[in-house]
Order: sequence, then C-alpha cells, then structure tokens
Amino acid sequence: MDATSYRFDVVVVGAGPAGSSAAYTLAKRGFKVLLVERGRSPGAKNMFGGRVYVSPLKEIYPDFENKAPIHRWVTREKVSLVDGDNMTTLEYEARNSKSFTTYLTQLSGWMAKQAEEAGALLLNEITVDRLYMENGFVRGIVVGEEVLKADVVIDAEGINRLVLEKSGIVPRLKPSQVALGIKEVIKLSVEEINTNFGLEGNEGLAWILMGDVTKGVPGGAFIYTNRDSVSLGLVVYLEDAIYKVNKHISNYIEELRLHPLLNKYIKEGRIMEYSSHLIPEDIGSIMPPKPYYNGLLIAGDAAGFLLNLGYTYRGVDFAAYSGYLAAKAVEYGHDNGGYNEENLSIYKKYLEESFILKQLKKFKDVHSLMKKERLFELYPSLANHIARELFHIDYESPKILEAIKKAKEGRVGWFTLLRDLYEVSRKI
Repeated sequence: MDATSYRFDVVVVGAGPAGSSAAYTLAKRGFKVLLVERGRSPGAKNMFGGRVYVSPLKEIYPDFENKAPIHRWVTREKVSLVDGDNMTTLEYEARNSKSFTTYLTQLSGWMAKQAEEAGALLLNEITVDRLYMENGFVRGIVVGEEVLKADVVIDAEGINRLVLEKSGIVPRLKPSQVALGIKEVIKLSVEEINTNFGLEGNEGLAWILMGDVTKGVPGGAFIYTNRDSVSLGLVVYLEDAIYKVNKHISNYIEELRLHPLLNKYIKEGRIMEYSSHLIPEDIGSIMPPKPYYNGLLIAGDAAGFLLNLGYTYRGVDFAAYSGYLAAKAVEYGHDNGGYNEENLSIYKKYLEESFILKQLKKFKDVHSLMKKERLFELYPSLANHIARELFHIDYESPKILEAIKKAKEGRVGWFTLLRDLYEVSRKI
C-alpha cells in the first residue's frame, strides 16, 4: 500500500508501547491510522530493563495475560546494598504477581500487531524529519520530500525527541535530564535460571542493587529473569558519568557481570545482546510545556512519562497508558468539532485523573534525592558494616544501637543520618 496516496485521520510517530497502544485504540474505534516506526521493526529501537506492570495494559488489551508475550511473573523482589564483596539484601516474596518480565522487542511487536489487526497501517524504517504545519496546526509529518497529511498527530517517538526538537516544540536534552541505561542479556536454560535463582515454573525475580556496583556514579543496577535468559544492567546519571567515568561504560557492565556476588548466578550463560539507551530522569524539566498543541499530542517517554523510585522502575505501563489516553483525547476532539488546543487539552485532564500524573507529582522530588552521593556510597557501606557487626560474632553479640554507633563512627553524624532518613521516607 502506498501511504502517500492516502490522507489519514491520525498519524502516530513511533511504534513503541505508547504509539502502538494509541494506534490500536483509535483503529479499533474506526479511525484511519498510520503508525510509522524508524526501526526495522517495532521495538527495534527500544530498550528497557525487563519488567512491566500489568494492570494498565489489561485495561487496554482484552485478555492481555493470555495473549501477550509474557516470560515470567515476578514473584520475588530483592533490593541489595553492595559494598565491595559484601551485600545486605531486603527480600519480598508473594504468589499474586502484578508485574512480568519480557523482551521489549517482543512486547512492542505484539502491540503493533494488535494495532495492525485492528486496522492501522504500520510502516517500518520511516524517518520522520519534522511535523507538517498548516496555519498554526500540525497537519501531518514530513518524510524526506514527502508530506503525509493527517487531521491530528500523536508523537510517541521516545526520549530521543528529534521530531519535536526539529519542529521547535522542545529544546535539546541536557545531560542533567537523563540517565544512561546499559544492559546485557545473558542466555541460560529455564532449568539453570530456576535452579540458580531458586525459582519454580514461570516464577520471576526482580533484583535491584545499589552501592559501589556503579563505582561512585549515582545510579543502580538490576537483574531480571526472563524465560530462558537474564537481563543484567546498569543505570547511571549521565551528567555524573561524564565527569566520573574514566573508561568505556561497557567495562562497568562487564565488571558487574563478573562481580563475585553476582557471577555465580549467571556464570554458565553466554551474552546474547548488549544495548544502551537514554532514560528520562529529571521529569519536571523534560516534560514539554504542555502535552497538547493544535493538532498534536505527545505520549510516552517523549512526554517524560517514566518513574524511577530507586527500588523499581516504571516506564512501559506509563507509556502504553499515556498512548491510550491520547487516543481518547483524539476521540473527544473528533466528537467535539476538531483538534484545536482547547479540545485536545482534555488529554491533560485525562492524564491528571490517571495514575500517571498523580504518581509523577507524588514522587516529583525523587530526582533530587537520587543525586545525593551518600545514598550510593556511604549508606550501602554503612548497612553492610552494621550487618557485619551483628552477624560476624566471635563471643559477644552487640545491641543493634551499638552496631550502628560503631559503623557510623567518624563517617556520619546522627543529625545527618536522621535527616537523610527523614528525607528518604518523605520523598520515596
């Protein structure tokens, strides 16, 4: 089918979770939708840790749990503070899971297929140069020398917002606004994963690590068990990494894989994939002035819709649901006279009433907290020192307060310790 011979009701830029959910929702309602993707296939340009929270996706896709490419249901959660060869871990286990692991390429491909089956036209390897404007309205996209016209455009291009930048909607990203995610996918058999991590059947593990795994750079590490592989990765704040990382960042992920506390779980495996990607962090400064304009809506990472709480990351569910809400806003505009800003502003109302902006507002100060070096250097060391005092016993066991006093002696005062504890409890 020649896309240039058609005028579309809606053009969606980006076939990731946000774009595909928007295209699916609108195509299902009878809109003529064009979904364009820069990669060779949906998800080819995507990268994430490995976990997805399921409830928002179940609202968008009927029978999602039985049809989507789900690898494992996360039944175990671990958060570890690492100091050298010592590690202190908090672990939680439950049977009723609210999240799963998967490959984002598979999930994005599946979501794009749902959009196609609903009637959307998907075109891969399409590089959008900029938005097409007519009389102050976005009326399509420019691809090379061609214009693909539409009544409204949904931009879901991801964190690399080249279309929005070239169109003057948002400025270029700054290193202070983003983090860098680096990931290896390590092939293991189902049996090896279950044995090594103490899992059964399709049980999954989500493991977050903080401390010197990032070599003094603010950030953290993660391990997610897929069906027959393990996702191992690091997230480091880009601005800090620029000044503190003195070797290629790939060395950091290799050192993590070879760490004596972690390598025993994955040493039989082989590396299948290496990838890296920018991640929204300073959400307040990344968000466009507004997510709606005349003829334009912005969804997913392009709008800054991602939540990093340190102990968990949420991106795919935020992206997919924002695409779904953008589709609802298009429907509202269609039913109420057009796609001007006044009508499309309903999108912001939908976002404010949803979990997306409620959560981002609730945790708006987490970014400033994550910049505190003490959280990534001092306190993981302190936690392990306390644990060592309590459990490495020769003859006499100390009281907990005695162990804390000894661990913090000469390193941090009571006032700073209690103030940081209060700040963490208030912001996270």
